[in-house]
Amino acid sequence: MASQPELFDVSGPLHLLTSFDWRNTFHRRSLAASLVQGVYSLERDRQRVKMEQHEAHASPWWERFHFQLNHVLVDDTDLSYFGAIYELKYAHPCFYQSTPYPPRYVIAFRGTLITSLTRYEDMKLNMRCVFAKLYESLRFRKAFEAVWNTVIAIGPANVWIAGHSLGASIAMLVGKNMAKSRYHLETYLFNPPFISVLPIEQMIKNETLKDGVRIAGSFMTAGIATAMNIHRDDSEEDLFTLLSEWTPYVYVNPSDPICSEFIGYFQHREKMDEMGVGKYERIATQYSFGSLVSGAIGRDMEPLHIVPTAYMTVNISSSEDLRQAHGIVQWWQPHYEWQSKLYKFKSL
Repeated sequence: MASQPELFDVSGPLHLLTSFDWRNTFHRRSLAASLVQGVYSLERDRQRVKMEQHEAHASPWWERFHFQLNHVLVDDTDLSYFGAIYELKYAHPCFYQSTPYPPRYVIAFRGTLITSLTRYEDMKLNMRCVFAKLYESLRFRKAFEAVWNTVIAIGPANVWIAGHSLGASIAMLVGKNMAKSRYHLETYLFNPPFISVLPIEQMIKNETLKDGVRIAGSFMTAGIATAMNIHRDDSEEDLFTLLSEWTPYVYVNPSDPICSEFIGYFQHREKMDEMGVGKYERIATQYSFGSLVSGAIGRDMEPLHIVPTAYMTVNISSSEDLRQAHGIVQWWQPHYEWQSKLYKFKSL
């Protein structure tokens, strides 16, 4: 196994600098993760300047992949850099002759930074995620505006979005809203938070018991949704079915309690189909406990973390601690082990 210094320095994953291939899924994922890391570095550089420490580390994260920084997205509340719009300067013409081909723009969003300058606003936004209120934040509105304007200008096929942790929540919400307008963007979601009252994946280790709890939960959720007349059978007007045409790339680590519930969420849907009760799960999978409670009191609440279709990659390598399991570094390192699978929502 190569040593850490051979694989990574403060300015990017070194193993990709001489052999980058746009058609390689690992390379594309590594690039998206690196551009998200570039946003983290931009904010850290801003804080260094504020503290009169002028050493900068951000630009090599995108320049080494032939991108340039087009625009920085600034949070109006704390003036932090939470996102960036990158523009590709050059890709070999051969890559445009086949699919998938390079994007012209990548819009990336960072996650939470636990520093005195960013902690307060970032944690406020994390709480908005918990209560499905992220869409009300100025940061989301600015992110959506940036993506929308870019897509309208050059088309959805030329735009990627990417984010890590809180930034993945922003990217997911932006992607879902774009999909409602039938703009399906290539999307990379690293360690996206899954908001659950009962984190089954972490709390229950016995597989039989875990399956039993999930099955009971699905029948109960489907029953409540049906009794409350929340569920719609008209597929043409069913928002969940409309969203199923969008397939984000979701990257999770089973040792990370923030995102690991996505593993059970998608795998359980397949098990319900195998048991012949997929019709109940197709109802249950659209709702969270919070959305059912909101529906009961007459308030619509769309669960932020629930997506119908995804290409999920699980890092099955062992993690030393939560910081490593939740970190973005794992998604560009070549020595980890991954399992990937497409999970597609079946509306009928």
